[in-house]
Amino acid sequence: MIGWWLLPVVVALSCLLTGLLRRYALHKQIIDVPNARSSHVVPTPRGGGLSIVLTFLACLPVLGVLAVVDSAVLLGIGGSGALIAVIGFMDDHGHIAARWRLLGHFAAALWLLLWLGGLPPLLVVGYELDLHWIGAVLTAFYCVWMLNLYNFMDGIDGLASIEAITVCLSMALLAGLTGLSSLLVLPLILAAAAAGFLFWNFPPAKIFMGDAGSGFLGIVLAGLSLQAAWQSSALFWCWLIMLGVFVVDATLTLMRRLLRGDKVYEAHRSHAYQFASRHYARHLPVTLAVGALNLFWLLPIALCVALLGLDGALGVLIAYVPLVLLAARWGAGTLERPSDLRT
Repeated sequence: MIGWWLLPVVVALSCLLTGLLRRYALHKQIIDVPNARSSHVVPTPRGGGLSIVLTFLACLPVLGVLAVVDSAVLLGIGGSGALIAVIGFMDDHGHIAARWRLLGHFAAALWLLLWLGGLPPLLVVGYELDLHWIGAVLTAFYCVWMLNLYNFMDGIDGLASIEAITVCLSMALLAGLTGLSSLLVLPLILAAAAAGFLFWNFPPAKIFMGDAGSGFLGIVLAGLSLQAAWQSSALFWCWLIMLGVFVVDATLTLMRRLLRGDKVYEAHRSHAYQFASRHYARHLPVTLAVGALNLFWLLPIALCVALLGLDGALGVLIAYVPLVLLAARWGAGTLERPSDLRT
């Protein structure tokens, strides 16, 4: 196990890099200017999530040299994350057509699956389910959806950072309690990198994450869940449980917009968390509420799956049903009211 001293170093480095990136964004006028589809009202520099990318990737060679994490995992997660970060960085600085972005996303997913070995057989209600090549296809779409939904959910101050920190710390705790210490390292480093960025992104944010950071977090979290799946089917289900708030809000919103015939690639602000932030006229209560849901609702269910033998698929169902009701209560995917557009 790598020394605990590395974690405060990662936090400090990420914080320093975010400050430098803020100066760079201001100098280059890489500014998010509020419009009718924004959830913020003050022009704010973006692209600060690159600090998470650079800090996390810088740790991977160290982990490889110390043989703390399997090299295939490091190459898979590091390579796919780097590709997504480059695509996001280019999009933050200009514009990449949606079809080319999507092609890059699937290329990153394929790279990840090649190094991690795809999706292993999973225990579902007591039976081992091996999907073979169908599982590989579904897993590729899972990775692409994870990185895109994380981008969709990065819409208010601190939300994407709080999600990454609480989910990764929770999964590190579960890995430790189940004796799988090899699954501790990467989530802890990712949480530390996100914490350094959060210093600048905490409401009211001084810099936004940008596509480079949010897409990177999404693909890395998908990779970490697959890494866990090869050692423990239960922990894979725990990853899905812990990511429930983001998965449910983004998926329900997308489904409703698809059924309504909306152009889903166009910017909007009809996620449940966006409606909630406009209701409270502040980002902080919503961001803290998501962190609380993760720690006081989703984590106990994940603990039951990891330690008490609760079936993983059943645990996901128990976790998601109230989240679906909550997202529907806040209008996820519904049409924006005139009062919302004036907010």
